[in-house]
Amino acid sequence: MILREFGSGLWLADGPTVTAIAGFRYPTRMAVIALPDGLALWSPVPPTDDLRAAIDAIGPVRALIAPNSLHDLFIADWARAYPGVEIHAAPGLAAKRPDLAIAAELGDAPPPAWAEALDLVLVRGNRITTEAVLFHRPSRTVLFCDLIQQFPPGWHRGWRGLVARLDLMVEPEPAVPRKFRAAFADRAAARAAIDRILAWPAERVAMAHGAPVERDGRAFLARAFRWLTT
Repeated sequence: MILREFGSGLWLADGPTVTAIAGFRYPTRMAVIALPDGLALWSPVPPTDDLRAAIDAIGPVRALIAPNSLHDLFIADWARAYPGVEIHAAPGLAAKRPDLAIAAELGDAPPPAWAEALDLVLVRGNRITTEAVLFHRPSRTVLFCDLIQQFPPGWHRGWRGLVARLDLMVEPEPAVPRKFRAAFADRAAARAAIDRILAWPAERVAMAHGAPVERDGRAFLARAFRWLTT
């Protein structure tokens, strides 16, 4: 199945493994979000013919969402595939990718046209990246990109496997990697953002790198960020 319905008006699609710095391999996942005027593609994976056909069967693609400055690999491919689509990007991506025609920078509230379906919080104060965390109201799903991750045991081997364990990337449930925890230069700003996220009535949590959480999402998020909020 190319698209998996994850809740009312929300679908997930797994993409290929990508190789990042120092040879670390990351599984990828995107979300297709139903908005009042069409679809938004969150953290899109490569636009294969089959994936595009499955998405086109749901509705017209209106927006591409880059939730942080690290998830930009396939934005240009989708923009070429859907001329006129709007790119909405987290702070930092415009400077990194001047070739992208970014229509709007994501802020601490959703664009007015999205507000019926989505809420949005920027998690600021991290030296690695500023991440836009989304809450899809109809499915009660929170979308995290890199701030929460989980890899299957044995995904990385040798010294990379050791680093993954030390970085909390292979915990029993998805967790905030230690490198992101250490990179919070402004913890007060981070706590304020996480407090807003924890107030959402979340049932599910989906992420780009890790197994989705399908129930008790709010309690899961409280555990994931206890290191920051207590």
